[in-house]
Amino acid sequence: MKCLIIASESAEVLFHWTDPEFQQNVQEQYGSGQEEGQGLPAFEDSISTLFAPIIISCSTLVDRLGDSYTCFTTENSHTYVLHQFDECLYIAVNGDGEEEEDDLRRKIYVMKKMIEVLFGMVTLSGNLLRKELRPQDTEQRARLWKHLQGLLDTYGLLRESDQSFLVEAVERLIHPTLCEQCIEFLERRLVQQLNSSVERAGEEVHHAFILVHTKLLAFYSSRNASTLATSDLLALIIMAQHLYPSNMDLDDPGSEDIESTSGSGPESFYTPEPSPTSSSERPTRDGTPVFEFVDPDIQMAEDSLQTLEVPSPDPSTPCRVFLEVSHKEGLYPMMPHSMYCLPLWPGITLVLLTKIPTSAVAMSVYTFLEAFAKLEKRLSEGQEGSSATRGQPTIHDIRGKLDKFIKALGASEVQSAQLQNVWTEFKNRAFSRGGPGFNKDLIPWCKNMKTQLCGVYRQCFLIDSGAANVPRRLSSSLQERAQAMVQEKLIDWKDFLLVKSKRNITMVSYLEDFPGLIHFICVDRSSGQMIAPSLSISERTTSELGKGPVAQFIKNKVWNLVGTSRRYLQKGYSTVTLRDGDFYFCYFLWFENETGYKLEAVDMPVLPDDSAPIGMLAWDYYRKLLRYYSKNHQGEVVKCYELLTVHLGVIPSDIILQHCRQLASKLWEPSRNPLL
Repeated sequence: MKCLIIASESAEVLFHWTDPEFQQNVQEQYGSGQEEGQGLPAFEDSISTLFAPIIISCSTLVDRLGDSYTCFTTENSHTYVLHQFDECLYIAVNGDGEEEEDDLRRKIYVMKKMIEVLFGMVTLSGNLLRKELRPQDTEQRARLWKHLQGLLDTYGLLRESDQSFLVEAVERLIHPTLCEQCIEFLERRLVQQLNSSVERAGEEVHHAFILVHTKLLAFYSSRNASTLATSDLLALIIMAQHLYPSNMDLDDPGSEDIESTSGSGPESFYTPEPSPTSSSERPTRDGTPVFEFVDPDIQMAEDSLQTLEVPSPDPSTPCRVFLEVSHKEGLYPMMPHSMYCLPLWPGITLVLLTKIPTSAVAMSVYTFLEAFAKLEKRLSEGQEGSSATRGQPTIHDIRGKLDKFIKALGASEVQSAQLQNVWTEFKNRAFSRGGPGFNKDLIPWCKNMKTQLCGVYRQCFLIDSGAANVPRRLSSSLQERAQAMVQEKLIDWKDFLLVKSKRNITMVSYLEDFPGLIHFICVDRSSGQMIAPSLSISERTTSELGKGPVAQFIKNKVWNLVGTSRRYLQKGYSTVTLRDGDFYFCYFLWFENETGYKLEAVDMPVLPDDSAPIGMLAWDYYRKLLRYYSKNHQGEVVKCYELLTVHLGVIPSDIILQHCRQLASKLWEPSRNPLL
């Protein structure tokens, strides 16, 4: 019983996602009303009817009180979470008790992030975003909504099964030799050849990376490229997984192979009790499962991987994505790129991100939008005259630049002509001696200018315009050549990589130094990367914790610990230790300088209950936290780390805390993980 909708202030549904149970419930409530070929509109009507009272009441509260509710629970135990982003209202619903308020709020913010990646600065104009999210053509709307629904489904699956999406940080495959070889290959062969080819149609490859399922094997950025934000990289991994879903079970050995390797052999490790003589006689203590650690080398040696045919990519339609770019002039969000997702084998993908030739237009549009937004804010606050035009950039600064920008666009385009008309009227009112000048009467014209600028942006980057015979993307042959080059490089490694992605880091190597440690997750929030032992749980696969309810039991504990630590972090706590039955949980957040010296603790900011969810995907909490902390460390590089551990409860607390200190030091030693 799950649902998420986006609606306009007039209660028009701009997008909806429902699971089968919620859809069935709605259809039973309102009657299917589905005629032949009219399924989608009929269900849209039912959804609109169901949510219209909530949407209208929200709008009324905002209009009359300037505030609205953000969460409520109905008599039938359905939880509703609402959030207004400009003119769009997001509503997430859960009726089966599987998601809490924080989960629903996170889903809303992730959906907003994915829409920003797909539509860029058009999201800053409610009117234009409505046109994009709800096209007039029913078939086009169905395709778009199916794509967005698929992205949300993919995110949900990853968050439930993948630790990197649980903590919202990128996980690298730990194999220094191969990773270094692949990075060198991407730099010196692949990217260099692509950027020197005449078939690139003016595009320039800025980033290239290889994914094994959701883990990063190698990542290369060209020298003139901006750093790719962790938030954007996680969103791109979701998109890659949606295009070419990983089916982990297909790469796993058969059940017979698992049984033959998971319960016997001299190299198997068990804690806290000795290993049984057969896999079917695993010991228990008062009904509590015993944790089984399987040596990964034995498991990997006996794995048999299946190789399947990959659906051929459609090279003619790369994804247009809008990502954050940082320059010496400042930060520019939602800059246009082309994303080429090229499958190498099932579960292994090459992703190319290219800068498009007209990206300078987007930077100009953002500069102008920022200036008008600042002016509008000051005028709304009651500032008038010269005080309203202070700050950088000012309207006076951009006046000449905007004149040149409009002239360069040319008057032939309808959108640029409209921009010219509105800008002329704005100048007459703001700058002419007989005009009203900078006062509240100029606010509607600021809004109009922002809408027209977003319209130009939409025309340039979202509407496929221009001569049909002019290539505007990497040619098909160039993409196929890139695909073949990487396949040739990795052909001897592909089976190993698929297994390695499921057993990247193993607990076996840590048991001798840290007896009683069951699991840990360590995250470098400065780089957005994480390290954790594998927790791959499925019907056909085993992990070091065994198979079935034992592993699932620990996995649920880890997922709950992450949620608990976030709630305490939101309330300003950077250290959490708690006992839960037979387990002892620890969570630590701390800061270091670039030499590894631990910096003093400070009072953490306390966030309201309805604040954006803590993480790095939808809203980069840790970037803001680093800025907050760095105020007292000017001129010093500050890094932020998190460590979560699960120990057996019988281990004394002072030993556990000693383990945590030693583990944190050991994990980030350059000799252990040189690429991190």
